[in-house]
Amino acid sequence: MSVESLTAQLRRFAQDRDWEQFHTPRNLAMALSGEAGELLSLFQWLRDGQVGEWLNDPGNRTAVEHEMADVFGYLLRLADVLDVDLVASLRAKIDVNEQRYPVELARGNALKYTVLAAKRAAQQ
Repeated sequence: MSVESLTAQLRRFAQDRDWEQFHTPRNLAMALSGEAGELLSLFQWLRDGQVGEWLNDPGNRTAVEHEMADVFGYLLRLADVLDVDLVASLRAKIDVNEQRYPVELARGNALKYTVLAAKRAAQQ
Protein backbone atom coordinates (compact mmCIF):
# COMPACT_ATOMS: atom_id res chain seq x y z
CA MET A 1 0.00 0.00 0.00
CA SER A 2 1.39 3.40 -0.94
CA VAL A 3 1.64 6.56 1.15
CA GLU A 4 -0.91 8.14 -1.18
CA SER A 5 -3.46 5.37 -0.71
CA LEU A 6 -3.00 5.40 3.08
CA THR A 7 -3.44 9.18 3.08
CA ALA A 8 -6.64 8.86 1.02
CA GLN A 9 -7.96 6.16 3.35
CA LEU A 10 -7.30 8.33 6.42
CA ARG A 11 -8.89 11.34 4.70
CA ARG A 12 -12.04 9.30 3.94
CA PHE A 13 -12.09 8.01 7.52
CA ALA A 14 -12.08 11.59 8.84
CA GLN A 15 -14.62 12.80 6.25
CA ASP A 16 -17.03 9.94 7.00
CA ARG A 17 -17.04 10.95 10.67
CA ASP A 18 -17.10 14.71 10.05
CA TRP A 19 -13.78 14.98 11.86
CA GLU A 20 -12.08 17.26 9.37
CA GLN A 21 -13.30 20.18 11.48
CA PHE A 22 -11.05 18.89 14.28
CA HIS A 23 -8.08 18.02 12.07
CA THR A 24 -6.45 21.42 12.15
CA PRO A 25 -2.66 21.60 11.87
CA ARG A 26 -2.37 22.54 15.55
CA ASN A 27 -4.63 19.71 16.73
CA LEU A 28 -2.95 17.15 14.49
CA ALA A 29 0.51 18.25 15.65
CA MET A 30 -0.58 17.93 19.28
CA ALA A 31 -2.10 14.50 18.61
CA LEU A 32 1.11 13.43 16.86
CA SER A 33 3.16 14.55 19.84
CA GLY A 34 0.82 12.77 22.25
CA GLU A 35 1.05 9.52 20.30
CA ALA A 36 4.84 9.79 20.14
CA GLY A 37 4.77 10.20 23.93
CA GLU A 38 2.63 7.08 24.26
CA LEU A 39 5.14 5.16 22.15
CA LEU A 40 8.01 6.47 24.25
CA SER A 41 6.23 5.49 27.47
CA LEU A 42 6.28 1.84 26.41
CA PHE A 43 10.09 1.88 26.56
CA GLN A 44 10.45 4.26 29.49
CA TRP A 45 11.92 1.96 32.13
CA LEU A 46 13.53 -0.65 29.90
CA ARG A 47 17.28 -0.88 29.53
CA ASP A 48 18.46 -1.05 25.93
CA GLY A 49 19.44 -4.69 26.38
CA GLN A 50 15.93 -5.59 27.56
CA VAL A 51 14.02 -4.34 24.54
CA GLY A 52 14.50 -7.40 22.33
CA GLU A 53 13.24 -9.82 24.97
CA TRP A 54 10.40 -7.46 25.94
CA LEU A 55 9.27 -7.33 22.29
CA ASN A 56 9.09 -11.13 22.19
CA ASP A 57 5.89 -10.81 24.22
CA PRO A 58 3.07 -10.54 21.65
CA GLY A 59 1.13 -8.04 23.77
CA ASN A 60 4.13 -5.72 24.02
CA ARG A 61 4.85 -6.00 20.30
CA THR A 62 1.22 -5.24 19.45
CA ALA A 63 1.24 -2.20 21.75
CA VAL A 64 4.37 -0.86 20.02
CA GLU A 65 2.92 -1.52 16.57
CA HIS A 66 -0.32 0.27 17.46
CA GLU A 67 1.46 3.32 18.85
CA MET A 68 3.77 3.47 15.82
CA ALA A 69 0.72 3.24 13.56
CA ASP A 70 -0.92 6.10 15.47
CA VAL A 71 2.18 8.26 15.05
CA PHE A 72 2.36 7.43 11.34
CA GLY A 73 -1.36 8.05 10.86
CA TYR A 74 -1.29 11.47 12.48
CA LEU A 75 1.82 12.39 10.52
CA LEU A 76 0.07 11.42 7.29
CA ARG A 77 -3.05 13.42 8.25
CA LEU A 78 -0.95 16.46 9.12
CA ALA A 79 0.92 16.22 5.82
CA ASP A 80 -2.38 15.88 3.97
CA VAL A 81 -3.92 18.92 5.67
CA LEU A 82 -0.78 21.00 5.05
CA ASP A 83 -0.33 19.64 1.49
CA VAL A 84 3.19 18.40 2.25
CA ASP A 85 4.69 15.64 0.13
CA LEU A 86 6.35 13.55 2.85
CA VAL A 87 8.34 11.43 0.42
CA ALA A 88 9.80 14.48 -1.33
CA SER A 89 10.39 16.19 2.02
CA LEU A 90 12.25 13.18 3.39
CA ARG A 91 14.39 12.89 0.28
CA ALA A 92 15.29 16.59 0.56
CA LYS A 93 16.10 16.21 4.26
CA ILE A 94 18.30 13.20 3.56
CA ASP A 95 20.22 15.37 1.08
CA VAL A 96 20.61 18.09 3.73
CA ASN A 97 21.83 15.54 6.27
CA GLU A 98 24.30 14.09 3.76
CA GLN A 99 25.92 17.54 3.73
CA ARG A 100 25.64 18.10 7.47
CA TYR A 101 27.00 14.69 8.41
CA PRO A 102 29.82 13.80 6.01
CA VAL A 103 30.89 10.19 6.45
CA GLU A 104 34.50 11.05 7.19
CA LEU A 105 33.46 13.20 10.19
CA ALA A 106 30.28 11.51 11.38
CA ARG A 107 31.13 7.81 11.22
CA GLY A 108 30.85 6.16 14.61
CA ASN A 109 29.83 9.18 16.67
CA ALA A 110 26.67 11.07 17.54
CA LEU A 111 28.02 14.60 17.41
CA LYS A 112 25.62 17.28 16.23
CA TYR A 113 26.24 18.72 12.78
CA THR A 114 27.24 22.09 14.26
CA VAL A 115 30.09 20.40 16.16
CA LEU A 116 31.10 18.49 13.04
CA ALA A 117 31.15 21.74 11.04
CA ALA A 118 33.45 23.28 13.65
CA LYS A 119 35.73 20.23 13.45
CA ARG A 120 35.77 20.49 9.66
CA ALA A 121 36.66 24.19 9.83
CA ALA A 122 39.45 23.49 12.30
CA GLN A 123 40.90 20.83 9.96
CA GLN A 124 41.08 23.25 7.04
